Amino acid sequence: MSDAPRPCDTHPDIVEFKYPLPRLAQSLKSQRKVKIVAIGSSSTAGEGNIVPFPCRLELALRGQFHGRMIDVLNRGIGGQEALDELSRFDPDVIGEAPALVIWQVGTNAVFRLGQYSFDDVAASIATGLDRIAGFGMDVVLMDLQYTTAIVGPDKIKAAEQMVSLISAAAEKANINVFRRFALMRRWCCGDGIPIAELIDPTDPDKLHMSDWATNCVTQALYGAIAAALRATA
Repeated sequence: MSDAPRPCDTHPDIVEFKYPLPRLAQSLKSQRKVKIVAIGSSSTAGEGNIVPFPCRLELALRGQFHGRMIDVLNRGIGGQEALDELSRFDPDVIGEAPALVIWQVGTNAVFRLGQYSFDDVAASIATGLDRIAGFGMDVVLMDLQYTTAIVGPDKIKAAEQMVSLISAAAEKANINVFRRFALMRRWCCGDGIPIAELIDPTDPDKLHMSDWATNCVTQALYGAIAAALRATA
């Protein structure tokens, strides 16, 4: 039996961005130092021994753009939702003046169903996007992970509703969505990967992604960013 890691299919057709990334493209062209902020909850901050996506994305971008000092600042705090994250936008996002903001939202509203009003989450996302728009930053919204804690029988309808709310907010603001939920669902429902392989085996809540899933999601995100930069150029 082979011990080789499972191949990673990033399904570019699912995660492809709709809009270019002009601010990031210009920064990479004209500046030596390029800053990206990733804000969100534990999917961003990291959980357990799994290296989170901001660190992996930083390495991928540095490997591609030699000679650039690219920093992906991790501004994730576990357990937070859009309402909580909005309250720290000034120091954690706007104050950093990044070329790109990756905002991971929606997971805790579903995981802790009933604790957050979906209307309040949607309103906070819209408010946050409006505030960022005034500073000319590129923005990507990252939606939910497809794990047992999110897609169980008691959560799946709420998860799909939240994914739709995030997509609608992005469409209204003319910014990109990284469709993590659809990508991971494709792995399970189309590629035949057991959902257990997408979950951190040490996580009793079955909420957080495994090392393989985190790595493959990051590859997909990097691919979407790189394709958008090529389209921008």
